[in-house]
Amino acid sequence: MDRRSFLRFGGMAVSTLALAPRTWAEDMHAMHMAPADNTALLPVADFPAGRALPALQKLKNQANPAGQFQATLTAAARTVQFKPGLDTVVWAYNGQNPGPLIEVYEGDVLEIRLINQLTQPTTIHWHGLPVPPAQDGNPGDEVAPGTERIYRFSLPAGSAGTYWYHPHPHGHTAEQAYMGLAGPLIVRSRRDPLMGMPEQHLVLSDLKLGADGRIAGNSDMDWMNGREGQFVLVNGVLQPTITANGMQRWRLWNMCNARYLNLSLGEQPFRLVGTDGGLLEHARTVTQLLLAPGERAEIVVMGNGEIALQALAYDRGMMGDVPAPQTLTLARVALSGGATMPMPSHLRQITPLTPGGVQKRVVFSEQMSMAGGVHSMTPLINGKSYDMNRVDLISQRGAVEAWSLVNDSDMDHPFHLHGTQFQVVSRTHNGQTVPEPFLAWRDTVNLRPNETVLIHVVQPQAGARMFHCHILEHEDRGMMGILNVV
Repeated sequence: MDRRSFLRFGGMAVSTLALAPRTWAEDMHAMHMAPADNTALLPVADFPAGRALPALQKLKNQANPAGQFQATLTAAARTVQFKPGLDTVVWAYNGQNPGPLIEVYEGDVLEIRLINQLTQPTTIHWHGLPVPPAQDGNPGDEVAPGTERIYRFSLPAGSAGTYWYHPHPHGHTAEQAYMGLAGPLIVRSRRDPLMGMPEQHLVLSDLKLGADGRIAGNSDMDWMNGREGQFVLVNGVLQPTITANGMQRWRLWNMCNARYLNLSLGEQPFRLVGTDGGLLEHARTVTQLLLAPGERAEIVVMGNGEIALQALAYDRGMMGDVPAPQTLTLARVALSGGATMPMPSHLRQITPLTPGGVQKRVVFSEQMSMAGGVHSMTPLINGKSYDMNRVDLISQRGAVEAWSLVNDSDMDHPFHLHGTQFQVVSRTHNGQTVPEPFLAWRDTVNLRPNETVLIHVVQPQAGARMFHCHILEHEDRGMMGILNVV
């Protein structure tokens, strides 16, 4: 039964929802999930705010030869104080939240040693990068507690863009991310047309913090809707102040588990110059930019005056008795005129992908059920829940394919595909098809309720690739599949 029918006929009282104990216990056993957590939360007014935006700390390259990047990331617990006098245990890479910024160039060879000092297995997924499947931190390649491994891969020409890294062990991904394990990664081009422009790096994440200082676990509603913390942080800080002198290039990461960020600078327009996989062909002037969980963007900001970076209210169709979406102030921005540079009329060439005859269909849905007077929701892809021993789709390496991504549900779901970037061709909603207005490389795209998004995609390397909803709670609960590239 779908959600609409279930709500109509089942009288779903989700404000007091409790998942069926037996089914939920079986799910937790299968996916090693913690029980539902209904911790009292810290009031927003109690969290310090307003400090200057801190710069991201960079991961130091330990290699000497040019073209190589060698470093270590240690995943471990540490204690911090978000509120003075109140200890909070977080998980971090190298003791940093967000994780250290990895800055590399096209053509570089990376060797990253992961040391797992957690009590859970973990991996590192290189979100958006065209790395070999064995190096991409898939759920089947876990690093056990107390052990380590080396990820080694090269960055091909054309891969310049704004990426990130995070864990991907099935059943633990959401928890490890909300505990703090995520970091930014930038691949640069030595022929970047915006090379001389000053940059700001803004990692956007949210934090669900208990009044006792503990990072709260997921409630039943978090598992169903996706977790949203009461604090939205920029580089780990609440509502920082940003100074923008002259024209600046901002790189933006949405590292939230489930929160959508409909970004705005008020009446101040800005220019969109890049998406997940790097620069567009031409800059586009916009006043709003929706980033679904996992998405990134590059924008150019300029102007004068005091403004706010806001996340405008966005209704993503959450279930149950949840508060209406609110507009949030993420940062205060002081814009001042100053040095500018001409915006290139052409940023780079993007060649449209031309598919052969292969077509695929990926359908996101939600299966509602009731047992013993209580209700549950299971997120599915093509009617199935994730099974690491099952191949769901098969593609030919190097073949351009047309994929129809269908959201047969009443909630937004962001689709993410590992190992490559794709091009969005069109979006069909309520029977109306709208061509995508510009070419761009993406690895994550939002699917609105009852929307079909057509993409063209090619996988350059053979092996197993994951595709899934990037609401991490949905991914952990089974909204994921395996693509085998042969």
